Amino acid sequence: QVQLVESGGGWVQAGASLRLSCAASGRIISGYAVGWFRQVPGKEREFVVAISDNGGSTSYSDSVKGRFAISRDNAKNTVYLQMNNLKPEDTAVYYCACRTYANIRTSQLAYDYWGQGTQVTVSS
Repeated sequence: QVQLVESGGGWVQAGASLRLSCAASGRIISGYAVGWFRQVPGKEREFVVAISDNGGSTSYSDSVKGRFAISRDNAKNTVYLQMNNLKPEDTAVYYCACRTYANIRTSQLAYDYWGQGTQVTVSS
């Protein structure tokens, strides 16, 4: 079993930055791909970004490309999401998830373990 805990969310104004962390426990996730998803009330959870097991491959949604950056520190069993130039439409609960495979997938169905989420609110 893998437990994932997100942190770093909060309330910011448009144009600001936040860094989210996803700390894993219970198992070493260095061999697993990790993704970030987000969800607003009444909408489907959507893919944001994912990173392969060794960080060699990443995939970003068009809505965050150029503003967000995913990275991982396998020594700390942690994945990070640096979010820059935040916009009100980035407001959502952000979830990290991992899949017990090395390669990236953008579908939430491909992920086996999920965190509880952290709220990000961006005001205009």
